[in-house]
Amino acid sequence: MRIFHKPVILGKKAINLLSSLKQTNRKKTNQKQDNMKKVIVISTSLRAGSNSDMLADKFMEGALQAGHEVEKISLIGKDIRFCRGCLACQKLGKCVIQDDVDAIMQKVLHADVIVWATPIYYFEMSGQMKVLIDRMNALYTLDYQFRDVYMLTVAAEEEPEVPQRAEAGLTGWIDCFPKSRLAGTLFCGGVAAPRAISGHSKLNEAYEMGLHC
Repeated sequence: MRIFHKPVILGKKAINLLSSLKQTNRKKTNQKQDNMKKVIVISTSLRAGSNSDMLADKFMEGALQAGHEVEKISLIGKDIRFCRGCLACQKLGKCVIQDDVDAIMQKVLHADVIVWATPIYYFEMSGQMKVLIDRMNALYTLDYQFRDVYMLTVAAEEEPEVPQRAEAGLTGWIDCFPKSRLAGTLFCGGVAAPRAISGHSKLNEAYEMGLHC
């Protein structure tokens, strides 16, 4: 026995309501896409289980929860050589040295948000972070997309002034890109051994920073 269902005939009000709901859903989808940012997190520590890397992961977790597109670049295993000061990059838009820097720079160039995570060495950023910044000199002549820059730092020392020189160094880089700004910093002191930051309240702060980046 076949059962036939009567077609549902919608009235004008019902049709208008459905049309309105579709438009509302479409607007919400477009708004979510408009608010989505491309976030690049650069974890500069070369130590396995590093505390700054754990801060970076928490920031990423928050940014992903907020609906952003997030990618982490770890410098572990990366071939990053010293800048030669030849300035060829200013004409070519890329460095002439054939290593991993150009691929990293392309991701930085097209990101909306850049997050640097570094341990503090001798009251400064890690050497590998500074070398990478110097090598991305080609960005200076390019149409960069990033606007907000964040810095996550850790150190064995706990005094609040410990990260200030590292932050000043990064600000020097940011100042060369006037459309960008230092949007936030987070420092966790008193962590020396690998994974010593586990359970620390600063991890929650990193998550919240990522959630609202």
